[in-house]
Amino acid sequence: MLLGPEVIGKLRHTFHAYRKMLFSPSRRQRWLRWLTPGLLVKRWLLLSTLGVLTVGLGLMVWLKLTPVFYTVRFVGNLLNLFTQLVPSYISGPLAILIGVLLIVWGQTRTLGAVTEVLLPVSSEDNLWDAIATHRRLNRGPRIVVIGGGTGLSTLLRGLKHYSANITAVVTVADDGGSSGRLRREMGGLPPGDIRNCLAALADEEKLLTELFQYRFMTGSGLSGHSFGNLFLSAMNEITGDWEQAIAASSQVLAVRGRVLPSTLSDVSLWAELSDGRLIEGESNIARARGQIVGIGCRPAQPPALPQVLEAIEAADYIIIGPGSLYTSIIPNLLVPEIVDAIAARHVPRIYICNIMTEPGETQGFQVSDHIRAIDRACGRPLFDAVLVQKNPPSAAAIHQYRREGADYVHFDRETVLAAGRRIIIANVMTEDAHTGVVRHDPTRLAKILVRWYERIHRTW
Repeated sequence: MLLGPEVIGKLRHTFHAYRKMLFSPSRRQRWLRWLTPGLLVKRWLLLSTLGVLTVGLGLMVWLKLTPVFYTVRFVGNLLNLFTQLVPSYISGPLAILIGVLLIVWGQTRTLGAVTEVLLPVSSEDNLWDAIATHRRLNRGPRIVVIGGGTGLSTLLRGLKHYSANITAVVTVADDGGSSGRLRREMGGLPPGDIRNCLAALADEEKLLTELFQYRFMTGSGLSGHSFGNLFLSAMNEITGDWEQAIAASSQVLAVRGRVLPSTLSDVSLWAELSDGRLIEGESNIARARGQIVGIGCRPAQPPALPQVLEAIEAADYIIIGPGSLYTSIIPNLLVPEIVDAIAARHVPRIYICNIMTEPGETQGFQVSDHIRAIDRACGRPLFDAVLVQKNPPSAAAIHQYRREGADYVHFDRETVLAAGRRIIIANVMTEDAHTGVVRHDPTRLAKILVRWYERIHRTW
């Protein structure tokens, strides 16, 4: 019995409608993205299918093929009856279409269920994006970043989009503000810089930054403390160890990479000024407003955290800075084991020079002065290249900084070249139009650093 033209027309209309729905440009592009190599999805789906077929084959062999005979005969009779009612040129494509629809429907619902569980409710990514991003970041280079303060967290905010294999080595010499109070009252490490880095590396970075940076303005004993500092201190009390507290906090915050203190020792900075004064304490050094001629710590030569040394030994790329030269960067390099580990690595090593000088630390410094200070503190050249800001800030911003005793860090090219350093010049600065504050731009900075690494590591 043949179908009439009206029925065939309806079937054709239905077929075209489903084809348009299933193979629209956006949906086709979404499905084609699953064919991208390296997702580790297609091979497991194929393996599952092969497993189902193998189980079926095993059952048939076990039952001595008896069900196969009856099943084939029944299916053959059913197909003969069906093709008598509906011509093969209609029934064949129709069965294929129904099968494809069932496959697509089942896979879509399966992926949707998995997505609902794995992805946060606020996430705008689909499962493909999440898998592809996870795979790309985990294949990223092993990067060790050494520093502290806002400079380090700014850099991490950009780098986390290129690699999940980031280790941030943070100074533990801070003794001012909320960190200093917690350090004196509870002992252990100052949590401030660790908090900033954890928030910068977190997936939900904006919300967590606001939460971690929230500072209590009232309350007896709470006033002046940030929530993040109290959180880390509480985790330290719960776990009984700062190393475990940071690791546990990283899991809670879904951090990309890890944050490690340079040492677990109770370190206190001291600085010798050109006028003969000896200043004790990190927070007092900048306030002394003198020219620093020497810097050290007590206890001298503190031991490095073993995980830091392991990260440096496995690193593909080592970045120093940006940050306050004497109170954020050099304190990490006062740990001799860290200096030795960096010096022993034959990988790209770069220093990010600050854009502006800092009163009480680097007033009057040029780029070469920053390099010289690090070399002197380490007792040897430690990095191969230096990243320098290309264009100076606006005249208004420079004027405002000069009123506060700071200035633009001038680039003395010949002296830097004479020191044997490669030079990377790029525009990595952002300037607030209202306040005139100059900072490194996390996106531009990370992009330049990754591009330079990709270009240079092939010849290393």
